Amino acid sequence: MESTRTPTDKAIEGMIELSADAQIKRRMAAKDSAAFHNLSGAIAAYGKALALLTALQRREEFYTIVAAAA
Repeated sequence: MESTRTPTDKAIEGMIELSADAQIKRRMAAKDSAAFHNLSGAIAAYGKALALLTALQRREEFYTIVAAAA
């Protein structure tokens, strides 16, 4: 099977990078500051987006397998 990066793969990679950047910034922020809480919310949102993107990726892989078997 040929390994090519789909738009979903690229979106997942970008989301992981954004989440990692936010986590690094959050570590530098004061614990109870507004920036800390804003970054915590952003990290949670990135996690939810990643869950959706990985579900989409699994679905794409499933349809690829089904199409190849047909």
